[in-house]
Amino acid sequence: MIIRSRAPLRLGMAGGGTDVPPYTDEYGGRILNATIDKYAYAYVEPIERGVEFLSPDRERTGQVDIAEMEGLREDFGLHLAVYKRMMAEFNRGAYVPIRFTTQVDAPPGSGLGSSSTLVVAMVQAVADLLNLSLGPYEVARLAWEIERVDLGLSGGWQDQYAATFGGFNYMESRPTGRIVVNPLRVRREIIAELEASLLLYFGGVSRNSSEVIAEQQGHVVARDERALEATHAIRAEAELMKDNLLVGDIAGLAKSLRDGWEAKKKLASRISTPEIERAYTLAEEHGMIAGKVSGAGGGGFMMLIVDPGRRLEVTRALEQGCGGTVMTTHFTERGAEVWRVPGR
Repeated sequence: MIIRSRAPLRLGMAGGGTDVPPYTDEYGGRILNATIDKYAYAYVEPIERGVEFLSPDRERTGQVDIAEMEGLREDFGLHLAVYKRMMAEFNRGAYVPIRFTTQVDAPPGSGLGSSSTLVVAMVQAVADLLNLSLGPYEVARLAWEIERVDLGLSGGWQDQYAATFGGFNYMESRPTGRIVVNPLRVRREIIAELEASLLLYFGGVSRNSSEVIAEQQGHVVARDERALEATHAIRAEAELMKDNLLVGDIAGLAKSLRDGWEAKKKLASRISTPEIERAYTLAEEHGMIAGKVSGAGGGGFMMLIVDPGRRLEVTRALEQGCGGTVMTTHFTERGAEVWRVPGR
């Protein structure tokens, strides 16, 4: 018996950065995001002894006895953290011998929430192995704790909740620390128009989001007026874009995207780069209406809203003028899911 799970990656449409402490704790975060048809996968298979971690997309493999599993931390930090937390909390600390295989449809540092989405998929798979019935809020919170508390990795909470719930969501954090996910009922024709207008551009440069986030956090702690005003503007833009999305105002949504990107660049010096600005300008010259970097910034995927009739023109201009890859994408309604198949 093999347990398979998958969780969708997400596009951060508005509010990114307001889910990161200390801002989210003090002022409350507001996030608008949507999941797309790219996934993180996790496969769990019981074996006779030891633990095996496999990551074919990263060309990494590790196999050790249970007592020596700390030796896998360098190459498999996320895997090990999920495995240890799940066994400690839900299996009385008894380690079940397993083969744990993962792969992701986007590289680390893509800005699509790939690392957090992978943690969600892994939590779902191990939960099924242990016959647990965890609700979506429990899965998302657990995945967040494993990354932000157990591992101490910098970042926010939107990725874990997006991957778990799926679809278009408007998310809010409360002063108590509770996250509330509001699923949006977006009409099919609005989604179709948005998909026809949407391109993703990857310039081939992934980034370390923790460095960008650390600078952003420092500005909030220091009460940097420029950065705080920009973060407040980003939070307000999330609600405005949500309204534009629900009524089908694509032009208004694009304006919110553009305004949000300009505000986001004020949060930290590394959010934009000369390469990003060059790609942005070139795309704008060939039919892009608005764009932004998805995720913390500094690299990864750019989300572009373009004139649907000029989509191919924008694609050719970017690939010929900047290199990298341009792709289309579609939105998905489903969040994390798990199923079983016969073993080998």
